[in-house]
Amino acid sequence: MTIVAPDTPIVIGVDTHKDAHVAVMLSALGARLAELEFRTTAAGLASVQVWAGTHGRVLAWGVEGTGSWGAGLARSLRTAGEVVIEVNRPDRQVRRMLGGKSDPIDAEAAARAVLAGHASVIPKTGDGLIEMIRLTRSTRRSAVKACTAAMNQLRSHLVTAPVALRDDLEGLTRGRLLARCAGFRAAAALDVANHTKRVLRGLARRVQALDTEVRDLTRDLRQLTQTAAPELLAQHGVGPDTAAALLTAAGDNPDRLRSEAAFAALCGASPIPASSGKTDRHRLNRGGDRQANAALHRIIVVRLKTDPETRAYMAAHLNPNASNKRHVMRCLKRYLARRLYPLILNAATTSQPTEIAA
Repeated sequence: MTIVAPDTPIVIGVDTHKDAHVAVMLSALGARLAELEFRTTAAGLASVQVWAGTHGRVLAWGVEGTGSWGAGLARSLRTAGEVVIEVNRPDRQVRRMLGGKSDPIDAEAAARAVLAGHASVIPKTGDGLIEMIRLTRSTRRSAVKACTAAMNQLRSHLVTAPVALRDDLEGLTRGRLLARCAGFRAAAALDVANHTKRVLRGLARRVQALDTEVRDLTRDLRQLTQTAAPELLAQHGVGPDTAAALLTAAGDNPDRLRSEAAFAALCGASPIPASSGKTDRHRLNRGGDRQANAALHRIIVVRLKTDPETRAYMAAHLNPNASNKRHVMRCLKRYLARRLYPLILNAATTSQPTEIAA
């Protein structure tokens, strides 16, 4: 460890994990000064700030995984007024150039990425209404997926059920089928028919419980998005789920996005140069937040069916053989990102709902 003056400008990179983080300190000229491993507890997060303050004046912290293992550290540093920069984990080629893979090497690479200006993204704060929307939407998606899987399994068991039981349940609607199966009272006799009833009863009750959970989460998501961005939710084709996806992509601090072009790039709706020689063209952007991109796509699909302005644009730019429909859809998503960006930027992310109905 090198002793430096308290006012020496330094940059710190952090490689994050579940139980412990590793921090490496660099001078403004790139010299390695110190290294520290600390726990992810409250005491550990406080100790690394004390350690940094005794070595110099921290210009910025480069933290890996600010949306996962590094979320607690990033939140603690922001609360203390520190500048936090999100750093992507190095790929294999970069790790070969760095001379291997270890926590100190990754932490040093994070610090050098900040020092060189390669990493400049301000992470999401994750401390407001949008974080609540993200948690609700993520939980709802998993509940819908589990409900669909349970219902599919119930129907597959009906295919191989005894003929008398299968005929009794044939042609029932989803609700009546679940009610009938949930009310089964299997006899104690150990045979295929009774055991099939027991299994169907468990699956039906699981689906009913998940249906209730999905309804509750859908209500909460609608209330949260209405509180956060009522103007966004009022746009043609924008529902609670699509609004939640776009708000989640922007985060609780959408001002971290420099412009509407940055928001379009975040959503994967910006054109990517693909020129070579005398050819000047662009291609579809397959990067960015794919859930936000899917949300823009769903809004455009709805507008192509019911919005005269969108339908007119498609008709005016579509080739007679419709070979450029993908390109026109990309243009529509880019224009939509430009139109929705001010609404997302002005979302009431600092206001909190007074209550959520039980």
